[in-house]
Amino acid sequence: MTDTSLDDLGPVDYLVVEFPAGTSNFTGEMAAELLALIDSGTIRVIDIVILTKDANGAVEAMELADIGELGELQALEAELAELLAADDILHLAAAMEPNSTAGVLIWENLWAAGFASAARRSGGQLIANGRIPIQAIIASIEAENALATVGD
Repeated sequence: MTDTSLDDLGPVDYLVVEFPAGTSNFTGEMAAELLALIDSGTIRVIDIVILTKDANGAVEAMELADIGELGELQALEAELAELLAADDILHLAAAMEPNSTAGVLIWENLWAAGFASAARRSGGQLIANGRIPIQAIIASIEAENALATVGD
């Protein structure tokens, strides 16, 4: 990531995907989809951290370099920045259930980098952003369809 000017960076997002005990598989279908996003130039991965939370709430954080078998993700390991601080890890882990594992992914949206750079050069600042949960979209569509059905 060090070869990119700060003026040229796109928006940076993160997500945390939690798995109950014994169900995590970070090198399967998820890895293939992540690599497809990278290969298409849609995103640039900045950091990946694996969190584990035991029954007592103790949290352990591991970078990709700390994990033995990475499969296709091995190619990413050398390019990652260790961006998250200890406080960030604790904040993210607070949302996890005991006896779970979570993957934290931080990425740059390359698809939006040109627009973001142009906005900054024009004097603009990002003052808010967010995501609409897919469950909320589904509920809205179902409610609209129910109203349409009642009206028929």
